[in-house]
Amino acid sequence: MSDQIKFIVDNLNKEPFRKNYNLITFDSLEPMQLLQVLNDVLAEIDPKQVVDIREEMPEQTAKRMLSLLGILKYKPPGNATDMSTFRQGLVIGSKPVIYPVLHWLLQRTSELKKRAYLARFLIKLEVPSEFLQDETVADTNKQYEELMEAFKTLHKECEQLKTSGFSTAEIRRDISAMEEEKDQLIKRVERLKKRVETVQNHQRMLKIARQLRVEKEREEFLVQQKQEQKNQLFHAVQRLQRIQNQLKSMRHAAADAKPESLMKRLEEEIKFNSYMVTEKFPKELESKKKELHFLQKVVSEPAMGHSDLLELESKINEINTEINQLIEKKMMRNEPIEGKLSLYRQQASIISRKKEAKAEELQEAKEKLANLEREVSVKTNQTREFDGTEVLKGDDFKRYVSKLRSKSTVFKKKHQIIAGFKAEFGLLQRTEELLKQRHENIQHQLQTIEDKKGISGYSYTQEELERVSALKTEVDEMKGRTLDDMSEMVKKLNSLVSEKKSALAPVIKELRQLRQKCQEVRGLREECLQEESRYHYTNCMIKNLEIQLRRATDEMKAYVSSDQQEKRKAIRKIFWGSLGGAAVWRLPLAQGVILETRDRIPRRAPGAWSLLLPLPMSLPLSLSLSLSLCVTIINK
Repeated sequence: MSDQIKFIVDNLNKEPFRKNYNLITFDSLEPMQLLQVLNDVLAEIDPKQVVDIREEMPEQTAKRMLSLLGILKYKPPGNATDMSTFRQGLVIGSKPVIYPVLHWLLQRTSELKKRAYLARFLIKLEVPSEFLQDETVADTNKQYEELMEAFKTLHKECEQLKTSGFSTAEIRRDISAMEEEKDQLIKRVERLKKRVETVQNHQRMLKIARQLRVEKEREEFLVQQKQEQKNQLFHAVQRLQRIQNQLKSMRHAAADAKPESLMKRLEEEIKFNSYMVTEKFPKELESKKKELHFLQKVVSEPAMGHSDLLELESKINEINTEINQLIEKKMMRNEPIEGKLSLYRQQASIISRKKEAKAEELQEAKEKLANLEREVSVKTNQTREFDGTEVLKGDDFKRYVSKLRSKSTVFKKKHQIIAGFKAEFGLLQRTEELLKQRHENIQHQLQTIEDKKGISGYSYTQEELERVSALKTEVDEMKGRTLDDMSEMVKKLNSLVSEKKSALAPVIKELRQLRQKCQEVRGLREECLQEESRYHYTNCMIKNLEIQLRRATDEMKAYVSSDQQEKRKAIRKIFWGSLGGAAVWRLPLAQGVILETRDRIPRRAPGAWSLLLPLPMSLPLSLSLSLSLCVTIINK
């Protein structure tokens, strides 16, 4: 017992309880506090049990805990006769009852959490057989059972996935492979972009491709919108057909309605209502008043302790024994008239009880029907607001149910096939595990043999070489695919270039003719520019020679003039006076012909002086003769 209490205290001091108990404080807890500790542990297993037991009746607390312990499959110690003792100890917070429960709960908390979670979905709701006669209820119950089975299979698959786990190395390998593929795709896109940039009008072509993509997306959107409009039209037609069927059924019911049937229905309703008003409701009111009076009496009395409860139980037992003795005495008398009357009374009471039960059932059915009608109206309005469709009724609903049944049969068949596949998968998985184990054993044996032979690591090296060769083949295949893609792209580009060439051939032909004309025009323009520059050069030279001729004429006039002042102004006199020697005059008269004259040079002059007058090649003959004459006169 001490080990049990120690285990309980240790677990209550841990997460998520954190009670900070020791053996003394835990053992000194009052029954109400001990029940609260048990309720906290149950609330950790099932969150629905979070309740303050001070605000709850003891009967409700015991009933709630017993139901949860039954779901968790707790078996109290002892035989079946000790169940009443267990219930009583659970109500009063008895330590010998609660300690084993706490020990059992804290030993398997995670397992019980899972069991409590599954109990919310796997505890089957029992439906009375008389209600299953209705097709709607039967179909709903069948659907409920199918959903329960589907939940079981999905939960099993989820647990298998949790326990199986995934290899992080494989995930990392896949991620690295995807990243490499991404880098390759990025490089390929960049290469294609560079190739496209070399094509003429690539921006225009990209713009056209973008517009094409946008138009395709718009086309898909329009197709989807068209399909939605078709669905809306189909639903509208179905709704119209249902409304027409409802109108026909209402007209048919109104045509078949007779006054006798209506009166009979009204009489039944009046009888039922009169029974409820005259018999059932007064009895219920009287029982409620008695119950209220009894509860007020209980409230007015002081609080009862454990000893008071034991005293009341003893009184109840005494009264029960007295009742049993009176019944035995009455049976010993065995009066026939009284027996017949008692038989009739029993039958009358049984009939009255049946009548009351049926009335209650009828009232409950009416209330349920009213609630269901309200829910149906609400759901119908919601459905109408959502997609404009009506809830199926009558024949449409029967056809829908038959269709669902056919689909459910197909689903069951598929489910069986899937179950077969899963079984086969489990068998294959087990086979794989056995083969892996065998492979590991063989590898271990091979390693020992390699160690003995002195060639340890040979198999590993061979596997690595095979892996590297496999990777090389994959890379080669990838390169081959890349080269194939590139060759295909080159073919496309060549075809595109050929198309462009064929389209540009007439333009190129015209361009050649225009180039020839342009070359002729350019030659004529250069010739024109040369002639124009020659003209300007000749004009400038002529003006220069005219100036020189005018200067020579002035020099001749000054030299032959009789006025001494004019003679002194002559260039000959100025040069002769300054140089005091001979001068050499060289005048070109024609191409390659130079007229040269010499005079004496004075002794004080250090050398000779030459005066050169360049003349153009096309100098007129008269100008040349006049210049030669001037030079002759000057020499004389």
